[in-house]
Amino acid sequence: MRILLVGAGGVGAAFTAIAARRDFFEAIVVADYDEAKAAKAAAIDPRYAAARIDASDAGSVTALCREHRITHVMNAVDPVFDMPTFHGAFQAGADYLDMAMSLSKPHPESPYERCGVKLGDEQFAAADTWAQAGRLALVGMGVEPGLSDVFARYAADHLFSEIDELGTRDGANLVVTDDDGNEVFAPSFSMWTTIEECLNPPVVWEDGEWHTTAPFSEPEIFDFPEGIGPVECVNVEHEEVLLMPRWVDCRRATFKYGLGEPFINILKVLHTLGLDSTEKVRVKAGDGLCEVSPRDVVAAVLPDPATVGPRMRGKTCAGLWVTGKDKQGQPRSTYLYHVVDNQDTMRDYGHQCVVWQTAINPVVALELLARGTWSGAGVLGPEAFDAVPFLDLLTEYGSPWGIKEL
Repeated sequence: MRILLVGAGGVGAAFTAIAARRDFFEAIVVADYDEAKAAKAAAIDPRYAAARIDASDAGSVTALCREHRITHVMNAVDPVFDMPTFHGAFQAGADYLDMAMSLSKPHPESPYERCGVKLGDEQFAAADTWAQAGRLALVGMGVEPGLSDVFARYAADHLFSEIDELGTRDGANLVVTDDDGNEVFAPSFSMWTTIEECLNPPVVWEDGEWHTTAPFSEPEIFDFPEGIGPVECVNVEHEEVLLMPRWVDCRRATFKYGLGEPFINILKVLHTLGLDSTEKVRVKAGDGLCEVSPRDVVAAVLPDPATVGPRMRGKTCAGLWVTGKDKQGQPRSTYLYHVVDNQDTMRDYGHQCVVWQTAINPVVALELLARGTWSGAGVLGPEAFDAVPFLDLLTEYGSPWGIKEL
């Protein structure tokens, strides 16, 4: 297996640190628009090489794949670059993995009631082409989406005879402080992606169809395990809701994120001021003018998520709350989860827990593909594969998962 890792940011760098301890691949080319960043991430292992790439250009992806005889493209950049990277991998004859899916577009008339272009629609439209070529595009293979979708497959196969709701619930008690120990606003994941997820109309699967609702709707208090405790969670647009019902029978599928009131207020202000927009505006730059995206500016002025680990403390939890009937037909309510402590990942890998938790799952998936344990063709989500080998290997990596009855 020869892997092209597209993106050497927080998740990409964590990916290289985790993969360096495994022997299932021959080589990894770490590629980024900033070649210095790629070189830094690649320096930790002699099997790694660094390169510059323009992820907005499918031709750039294809050329690098052909140059390095790449068999698998691992996409670790913001989802705005999913489709060029996806197409570039196909043109090069490589298989493809990402940790999100192609972007959505709200319904032009009824954005908070009806779906427009859904997450993943562009990729699933190419499913037959990938399948006919005997090639695999494994989409949504991070932690959420990703591990949560593996949990859905496991719950359907081993815990439940009938599923009422697949409810992804994500929460944390993470705190980032400044040099004086004061808590500061510093998102632990890509701010560009966070804005996209949180301000788009959330999608809900219910009774055989997808519909949308208003951002931050249906607030609930969810009690997260391992000391995190109660966190208010709200509806957010996320890939699981678009993936799980394709392979797992359920009456309802939701995604709720424990954002917290201060974070929600910041997002609302950004939206009110138009600072969430991706449309470029003309601004003064020295004696002239330049065009910039307001959202890119917001992301640029905040701390890089890859750098906040030393000033972060706490745990993050990704999981799936499943309700329905157990294998004996009795009511069951179960939370399958994965908790990561920032202190542990910083000590053992030098990367903060949120990016590390995201990155470990595609490494596990790639190892299963390299072994032949997982195989397939077309555009597939994690639900399309046997969950047990994945969960066993995740535990072997030293990061066990848990189950809590609710």
